[in-house]
Amino acid sequence: MLLKGKKALIMGVANKRSIAWGIAEAFHREGAELAFTYQNERLRENLDELLDTIGGRAGFPTFPGDVTSEEQLDAVFGGLRDRWGALDAVAHCIAYADRDDLTRPLHEVSRDGYALAMNVSAYSLLAIARRAARLMSAGGSIFTLTYNAVERVVPGYNIMAVAKAALETEVRYLASELGPGAVRVNAISAGPLKTLAGSAVKGISRLRDVTEETAPLRRNITIDDVGDVAVFLASDLSRAVTGNTIFVDSGFHVMGMASLPATS
Repeated sequence: MLLKGKKALIMGVANKRSIAWGIAEAFHREGAELAFTYQNERLRENLDELLDTIGGRAGFPTFPGDVTSEEQLDAVFGGLRDRWGALDAVAHCIAYADRDDLTRPLHEVSRDGYALAMNVSAYSLLAIARRAARLMSAGGSIFTLTYNAVERVVPGYNIMAVAKAALETEVRYLASELGPGAVRVNAISAGPLKTLAGSAVKGISRLRDVTEETAPLRRNITIDDVGDVAVFLASDLSRAVTGNTIFVDSGFHVMGMASLPATS
C-alpha cells in the first residue's frame, strides 16, 4: 500500500462522479487515513452516502469547508491538528464561477464575477497551503486540479481558464516557497469529465467527443485515472517532484490539430 500510514485531506467531493471522489477511492485503496470537507448540507449528505461505501461515515472526520470563510478553514485545520497532529497530503479539488459568467464572453464578465471565480478557484489554494504547511513539519504533498484551457483557448471555459492560470502560477511559487520544508506542490491537468463542475461548461459532451477522436490514446479519461496519479503525488514515489503540472488527458494536450483527411 503506497499511502499506508499517511493522513490526507480531500476537499471538493460533490458526488460519485467528482474527481475528488476518484482520488478518495484511490487513497483509501492504498491505505491512507482520510478526512473530508463539504461545501453545504446537501453535499454533506452526498458525502456521507459515499463514505458508507468505503467503510462507513463514522470512520472519516468531515468538516464544513466553505473556502471563502477564514473561520471555517481555521476550524478544518485546527480539527485535523487536534485529531491527527500532522498532515501528509491535501487534495485541493475546488473551483467555482457563476454559471452566467461561464457562458458569457470573457470581456463581459463582471468585476464581482471575476473576483468570485478567483477567490474560490485560486486564492483558496493559498489559504489552504498556508494552513496545511503548518501541519507538515515532516514534509508533505499539496496538489490541485487544472485544465488545458490555461494554455489553449477552449470555447466555454472563459473565466475559469483565467482562474486556472492563476492557480497554476500559484503552484510554482508555492513549490518554491514551501520546498525547503519538504512540502511538494503540484497540479493535475485532467481531461474533460462529466463532473458537476464540468457540466457547467457549455459543450462538454462535444469536447469529450473531440478528445476521444484526437488524443493519441483515443479515449477519454476516468476519475480513476486521475486518482492513480494523485496517489503517486501523495506517495514517497514523488519525493523529488514539485512545481509541476501533470497532464492526465490521454495525451490530448500535445496535439496541434486533429489528423488531416487522407488525400487521393
